Amino acid sequence: MSAPIFSTLGCRLNAYETEAMKELAERAGIEGAVVVNTCAVTAEAVRKAKQEIRRLRRENPQAALIVTGCAAQTEPATFASMPEVTRVIGNTEKMQAGTWAALKAPDLIGETERVMVDDIMSVTETAGHLIDGFGRHRAYVQVQNGCDHRCTFCIIPYGRGNSRSVPAGVVVDQIKRLVDKGFLEVVLTGVDLTSWGADLPGQPRLGDLVMRILRLVPGLARLRISSIDSIEADENLMQAIATEPRLMPHLHLSLQHGDDLILKRMKRRHLRDDAIRFCEEARRLRPDMVFGADIIAGFPTETEAMFDNSVKLVEDCGLTFLHVFPYSRREGTPAARMPQVRGPAIKDRAARLRAAGDTALARHLDAQAGRSHRILTEGPRLGRTEQFTEVTFAGDQPEGTLLTATITGHDGTRLVA
Repeated sequence: MSAPIFSTLGCRLNAYETEAMKELAERAGIEGAVVVNTCAVTAEAVRKAKQEIRRLRRENPQAALIVTGCAAQTEPATFASMPEVTRVIGNTEKMQAGTWAALKAPDLIGETERVMVDDIMSVTETAGHLIDGFGRHRAYVQVQNGCDHRCTFCIIPYGRGNSRSVPAGVVVDQIKRLVDKGFLEVVLTGVDLTSWGADLPGQPRLGDLVMRILRLVPGLARLRISSIDSIEADENLMQAIATEPRLMPHLHLSLQHGDDLILKRMKRRHLRDDAIRFCEEARRLRPDMVFGADIIAGFPTETEAMFDNSVKLVEDCGLTFLHVFPYSRREGTPAARMPQVRGPAIKDRAARLRAAGDTALARHLDAQAGRSHRILTEGPRLGRTEQFTEVTFAGDQPEGTLLTATITGHDGTRLVA
């Protein structure tokens, strides 16, 4: 029998958890199965999950096919009704060794319960599935899961549950092990990173965790934090941005929109000016800081004038890397009951927003010509700057090292050194 086949859809956290599931499945002795780790962030993501399941069934007609992830958590009946699917497993269950032990072949197709999805809102602890390294030269460390907020467009809290944090000591110990294994860069990941610590004794903040990591792991060359909610950035996080050169000058912001009325209808916790002020302050503290952002196009009730405020936000915040999401109606969310924008208009606005993002990226790339950058090499001819900009090299370089190179130009999406 062969090792299980894993297919991952969606975010970095899903990819991290797939690595953990591989270990759990291996320990349980699972063989010859196919596992699809789904995403539920949009209706399109669910459609792609179904498409992937059908493709994998065609390619593996005899294999047990297990579906898990956020879409499996939020729509278990949908996937259980698919004839291609053998088992549906929830987001909590997929991280438990006992689940995989129960699925061990040949019982996988036997008496085991077909749908194993419990109430994720009752989960109060992070799963014990820390893995020592995900990625070849950059390690991703999950420090938080779930979300306590209820943005009107978002289904994710129902797939991930309420916010819960990994204790700082556990995080530090894992990062020490990763550094000992030779990793030069660690990225802190989670569903709502800036809520880290709210459920821990003393209610520490994300900035406290960042400062503690940098203090207690002096051998760590680079620390990154993934997507944050800028309105929840705490004083110590801003202090780290200002004073810690090992904290990388790249922040991805969960902005979602540039119009105040839409932000209120989204039930976001910030207004347009809050986002602009944060970017100005972070750049004042760290002049080489660059920003990415998530922005939704075509949210219900969005007019052309409201949409224009999102386009203008790209320049007003000085954004560089844009993740544009055409609004996707998700049943069960308050936004699904609001007056919807027509599909062609959503598509057109998303395209225009992406064009604004392309212009912003080109401006950033143009500005790097002649500058020297410290680059982490990820392949013989590929690396990333401290600002997370991709770089291609004219000649082969040693992988997994930090080197300084001068930028000679760019190819429209990557710097050339």
